[in-house]
Amino acid sequence: MLNSLANAERVHGADAGRNEGTSKGQVVQSLTRALNLLTILGGSKGPMTLTELADAADLSPSTTHRLLTTLQIERYVRFDQATRGWSVGVQAYMTGVGFLATRNIVDIARPRMRRLMEETSEVVNLAVEENGEARYLARITGPRVAHGVVPATERTLLHCSAVGKAMLSGMTAARVQSILNERGMRQFTRSTVTSLPHLHTELQLTRSRGFAVDQEERESGMRCVAAPIFDENAGVLGALSLSASNRRMDDQRIAMLGEAVRRTSIAITQEIGGRVPA
Repeated sequence: MLNSLANAERVHGADAGRNEGTSKGQVVQSLTRALNLLTILGGSKGPMTLTELADAADLSPSTTHRLLTTLQIERYVRFDQATRGWSVGVQAYMTGVGFLATRNIVDIARPRMRRLMEETSEVVNLAVEENGEARYLARITGPRVAHGVVPATERTLLHCSAVGKAMLSGMTAARVQSILNERGMRQFTRSTVTSLPHLHTELQLTRSRGFAVDQEERESGMRCVAAPIFDENAGVLGALSLSASNRRMDDQRIAMLGEAVRRTSIAITQEIGGRVPA
């Protein structure tokens, strides 16, 4: 059962933790400026000149050069004499590798999940794909959700769930076919999608609007919306979903809740260093 998961939790009202803001007095301006230069270089498609960096950061060339020189000493940036351009250095790469090696999607996603639950008053789930199934890692419910209203499960098939369709929508056609060949398309309710053409239509619709919908396909009387979370290579890392009874998630609320879960999934993708496909 889901409540046996170590990362599952129940959050009541305003006692859910929030990150406290940092006061201006704690901000080191030179460090902020240096990190901004590093961010600009990280988003550039190639080396940038001193003038380009100064303009992009809204700094004087002398200040920009002083900051870049400091970053160069610590190997966070590098300077090419031939092109007279600045680029991201090896230490920035090593720092990024360290983040990727230690990131925990549940720990990173949990604060966003709490806020989404508080915003919508619905159950929020986090899942990843494992052996062709959706494996739930965390669930957050609020005080307005009665115990037992949302069925507890640790795993589900991909074709019949919103989290599953959200993850399938970011996979290659070959990977989707491989999963369906192995797992099949079992019918759980009369609304379950059981034909491959119908599923592909659903996946295309999911890509275009940014979220998937489960119209009572896994459990009668239950609806769900979900959006994918992506890794640094724009590959699917997992999915975030909202679950509710069909009376709470009617046709009018589906679009609003779907957009809310899409925005939250994008925010989580960015916080884990991921990239949303173009």
